[in-house]
Amino acid sequence: MHGKRGTGADGVDGSRRSILGGIGGTTLLPLRKVVPAGGARVLLKLESENPTGSMKDRMALAMIEAAEADGRLGPGGAVVEYTGGSTGVSLALVCAVKNYPLDIVSSDAFAREKLAHMKALGARLEIVPSESGRMTEKLTRDMIEAARVIQARTGGFWTDQLNNTDQIGAYHAMAGEIWDQAGGRVDGFVQMVGTAASLRGIAEGLRRRNPGIRVAAVEPAESPVLSGGPTGAHKIDGVGAGFVVPLWRADIADRIELVSTEEAKAMAARLAREEGLFAGTSTGGNVVAALRLAERLGPGATVVSVMCDTGMKYLSK
Repeated sequence: MHGKRGTGADGVDGSRRSILGGIGGTTLLPLRKVVPAGGARVLLKLESENPTGSMKDRMALAMIEAAEADGRLGPGGAVVEYTGGSTGVSLALVCAVKNYPLDIVSSDAFAREKLAHMKALGARLEIVPSESGRMTEKLTRDMIEAARVIQARTGGFWTDQLNNTDQIGAYHAMAGEIWDQAGGRVDGFVQMVGTAASLRGIAEGLRRRNPGIRVAAVEPAESPVLSGGPTGAHKIDGVGAGFVVPLWRADIADRIELVSTEEAKAMAARLAREEGLFAGTSTGGNVVAALRLAERLGPGATVVSVMCDTGMKYLSK
């Protein structure tokens, strides 16, 4: 929910003088049809309402503004990042508005709509080939190395999302939005793990308000590394790096849920057809796990998860 915004002498909303003012304040919506009978209320945070259609707008802005504030990124500086897509699009938006050249390392494993969106916003792309379009540990590490080489050559600021803690504050703020929109009642929170920053930041923010909240981390069943299993290959964009990511901490979640690519895809299709919510597979995975937690917590409880982005980013898939 957006609060009342002031206007300047020119009649323009002061918080909306650029597109970046549209980041955050997204809707929290109850699911109506895919939820099991007799389970908890399930609310979905519609991050598709952000300017690029992704929750990553929050973290991209936070990382860039933190680097500006402490001098790591100055006027005329450049930015470098590796990404499965959504972070790259969000950084491309922020860098376009703030006039920073941006080099992005990505892969053909990810939706081509995201790659096209980055280019449209002015990013320079380097594409690392994948193994049959699948996300693997090797692909992640190859992308990281390619970004390191570009940073060494250009001297640009490397946002380094897998290690950058500046983004966590953006998700603390998102937790505050969730709490207020849910009427001060959140009993469970569920999120798939990419960098682990959103799960960590939102869980920390909600636990400050309800220490007893149940938090479930979600990872691809084909690559259950957080659960202690072997690394593997999957086709859920933006999550499941194939190794235990640096920002992960074992105390973030009370349990880890495994969701397969097929389960995630099937739920994404159900959300579109039954709820009118057109989302990607990571959102499908979130909802599969959220419904499991809703059944465990039962009626009277409230479970929250996230619609990470819009399905318009995945039409080719």
